[in-house]
Amino acid sequence: MLGSRTGNRKGVLEAVEADRQLRPAPSVPDEAARAFYLAVLAEGGRIARDETAEADRESIDQLLAVGLLISNPLDRSYVAVSPREVGVRLSADLRREATRLLLRSDELPTELGALTRAYEAKPWVLEPGQQTSYVEGREEIRQRIAQLVSESKSELITVQPGPRLVGTIELALQQDLAFVRRGGSLRTLYQPVVLDQPETVSYAAAVSAHGAGIRVLDEPLERMIVIDRSIAVISAAEDHSRAAFVAEPATLAFLVRAFERTWARAEAVRWGELPDPQQRTHTQIGRLLAQGLTQRAVATRLGLSERTVAAHIARLRDRHGAQTLFQLGWAMRGE
Repeated sequence: MLGSRTGNRKGVLEAVEADRQLRPAPSVPDEAARAFYLAVLAEGGRIARDETAEADRESIDQLLAVGLLISNPLDRSYVAVSPREVGVRLSADLRREATRLLLRSDELPTELGALTRAYEAKPWVLEPGQQTSYVEGREEIRQRIAQLVSESKSELITVQPGPRLVGTIELALQQDLAFVRRGGSLRTLYQPVVLDQPETVSYAAAVSAHGAGIRVLDEPLERMIVIDRSIAVISAAEDHSRAAFVAEPATLAFLVRAFERTWARAEAVRWGELPDPQQRTHTQIGRLLAQGLTQRAVATRLGLSERTVAAHIARLRDRHGAQTLFQLGWAMRGE
C-alpha cells in the first residue's frame, strides 16, 4: 500500500514539475547578433562556418535558436532566413502555447480537487466552533503560522518586539513578498533595536518596496500576528515555545484596536536609505550617554549586551579622545 502511495505521489510531483518546465518564449537577438545577421546578409545571405570567429559564437547560437539562421551541413555554412517568416512562425507557436496554458490552467483546480478537499478538511489550527487553540513547540508554531499566511487573503498585521533569527527572516521574506505581490496589506511594528540588524533591515527594505508598512516604536511591545482580522497568534510562554491561536471576535477586535493605537505612535523608516548599522549604534550610544545613562542602562535600552556596548564605547573614546563617559556623551551631543 505504501509503495502504491509513493508511486502516486511521485506521478503527481512529476506532472506538476512537467508543467513548471514550460518552454521559454523565444528572445529577440541582441545588438551583436543583429549586427552579425546583417553581416551575413551583406555576404549574400550565406557565410561559411570556417569564416566565422570564435567571438561570433554567441551571436550565431542566438540566431540559430530563434531561426534567423539555419545550418547547412552539406557545405558547412550558415544561411539567413527571412525575419518575416520567422516572426509569423514564432507568433503562431506562442499563440498555440498560450492556448495550451489557458486550457491547462482550467484543468488544474479539478485535478487537485481531491487534495484540496483533504487539506481543507484537516483542522490545522482550530476545530469548527473552537475559538482558542494552543500550539506547543516553535517549529510547530512556525508551520501553523506559515499555513495561515499562505491562505491569507487581504491583511497581515504583526508586532515583532526584537531581532528575529536569520532563518525566520528568510522564511518571512519569502511568504510576505508573495503576499504583498498578490495585493495583500502588510503592516509590521518593530523596536528600534532591529535598525542595527542587517537581515531585518534588508527584509524591511524588500517588502516596503512592494507597499508594506514597517515602522519602529521605542516602547515595550508584545509579539502578535493578526491574519485577515479572523485569527490572531499571540505568545503564551516567556520563551515563545507556546502560542495561542485566537478566533474569538471580541478579542480580535481588542487586539486590532490596540495595534492601531500603537501604529499611530510609531515612526516610519526609509529602510532603503538607512546608514551603516554600526555608525547608527555609535550615534544611539552617544545620545544616551549624553542623557546621563550608565553603560548598563544603555545596554538595556538598546537590547545589547554590556560587553557589546563596552566595545562600542571603547572605540568612541578613542575617536573623540574622551576619558570618561560624561566627556564622551558631551563630545557626541551634536551627532
